[in-house]
Amino acid sequence: MTEPTAEPFVDARNITVRYGDLTAVDGVDLSAAKGQVVGLIGPNGAGKTSLLECVEGLRKPTTGTIRVGGFDPAADRTRMTRIAGVQLQQLVYPPRATVEEMCRLFASFYPDPADHRELLDRFGLSEQRRSQVVKLSGGQQQRLSLVLALLNNPQVVFLDELTNGLDPAARRVVWDELRRRNDEGLTVVITSHHMEEVEYLCDRVDVLLKGRVVASGTPTELIRDHAGDTARLVLDGAGGNRPLRDSLTALGTGVRVQQAGQRLLLDVQPPRRAEVDRLLADQGCTPRVLPPSLDDAYLNLTGQAAGPASNEADNVNVS
Repeated sequence: MTEPTAEPFVDARNITVRYGDLTAVDGVDLSAAKGQVVGLIGPNGAGKTSLLECVEGLRKPTTGTIRVGGFDPAADRTRMTRIAGVQLQQLVYPPRATVEEMCRLFASFYPDPADHRELLDRFGLSEQRRSQVVKLSGGQQQRLSLVLALLNNPQVVFLDELTNGLDPAARRVVWDELRRRNDEGLTVVITSHHMEEVEYLCDRVDVLLKGRVVASGTPTELIRDHAGDTARLVLDGAGGNRPLRDSLTALGTGVRVQQAGQRLLLDVQPPRRAEVDRLLADQGCTPRVLPPSLDDAYLNLTGQAAGPASNEADNVNVS
């Protein structure tokens, strides 16, 4: 990745968004230096999309100031469309439009567009050029939306649920293409529910919960500070070993045992680790130790917030 400059290229301060009595975004700051990749993560209803739409100039915040490249993105839409690319969660395409036609249409909006044929090739869509967009798979439509977001050769892109619906191979293609463009100076702001994606792409991550930033830092810092100290052990091939499972379960508080097919999964609190290690050694078992991850940090920071409590926010599209 490129080395970001100190001056924020994206600078949003004290952003609040209200829908009637519901506060979707509550005094949030968001910044990204030029050449930086910043991620927004949080449960559905946390306010990620509402915040992003404000920064993109698509929604007016209730309070706060926003500058992208030094200007207000809502007040100067012409400049914004020339420097920014936007991939939305959902796009509605004309029913009979082909991939080629959509690319030519979007390219016509810009004075110096990128070569759409090269972009389609980069994102694995060359063979679908003459296909109707509505007949593409969900993953192919997602890749097309990214192609359209890059057609204006943007300085910054805003990507909402970047690789939703993509298979692992297609997801890696998208990641590598974004990393390549980031190496050339592209600034990226993304939302994602894929923690592996966030770890792979992002220089800094903001965690949103109920409209507020509850943690911020590099992926490594978030894992270090919030993943917790529970040891996660995997015993391959031990799922059918009932005596071993019963012995581990009998240890009680501080040891959580789950069977997953032919594996046993153990969550072990630090005070019980030595005891578990001795029991496993006596049984001749060597566990696989899973390192702490951004998933662990995310779950610890957000708790059960992804459950039913977020439905009200989802209904007004403030995820």
